[in-house]
Amino acid sequence: MNQIVVETTDAVLKEGPGTEFPQKSFLKKEQRLTVYSRKNHWLHVKTDDNKTGWVADWMIAAGYKNPIEKLGDATIVIDAGHGGADSGALSIKNKMEKKYTLLYAKELEQKLEAAGAKVYMTRSSDKTVSLSSRPILAQQVHADAFISIHFDSCDQPNAASGFTTYYYHTGKSLKLARCINQSFGALGLENRGVDKGDFLVIRDNTQPSVLLEMGYINTQKDFDNISDPSYRSEAMGDVVKGLKKFIENND
Repeated sequence: MNQIVVETTDAVLKEGPGTEFPQKSFLKKEQRLTVYSRKNHWLHVKTDDNKTGWVADWMIAAGYKNPIEKLGDATIVIDAGHGGADSGALSIKNKMEKKYTLLYAKELEQKLEAAGAKVYMTRSSDKTVSLSSRPILAQQVHADAFISIHFDSCDQPNAASGFTTYYYHTGKSLKLARCINQSFGALGLENRGVDKGDFLVIRDNTQPSVLLEMGYINTQKDFDNISDPSYRSEAMGDVVKGLKKFIENND
């Protein structure tokens, strides 16, 4: 057995060696852990307050992955929400959310690859992808950021408007959310800011992760923007700017 010290602010203690296991608690920066064993990239540990569980090695110490300093060296996972049997929300005229999340994901993929980043997509076509597999991909490739793209919906059509940037974990995920949200320009819709959201793909994610709700699909004003290629291009260009800011200031 050996001891290690938590060097990050967003490490999570899990009940088993994987993102699919329930969360037990958060680990504090500079907390000491006793390591019992290792399974792949997961460590079986006991905390200094006698809690036992599993923690991902790349979450507790920056040294497990060489830090990057520019977007061109980054690995980004893009998650096009819904897909296949899961249509997502519907517009007033029954246009499916899944179609537009994929269009936006591909737009972002193209722009990031043009900037030199390595990009992984949770889906590149209209297929069903489980929720749990999406954050697992980010874990497997040690993504520097995970971006999930969605569109909001309200109970009554035309009752709400605007786009929101969601995070779940504080630390790097919150920083990522702020960098992206602050990079959005005048897109023609209200910027509703940064908020905490209990969404599985960011809650069960060990990598810096955000979920973007890029407008209300069942509000006609928003949908007119959502379905406009120029809005899509500008919005995803702003996401690239936010990612660049996050990577270059990721200390």
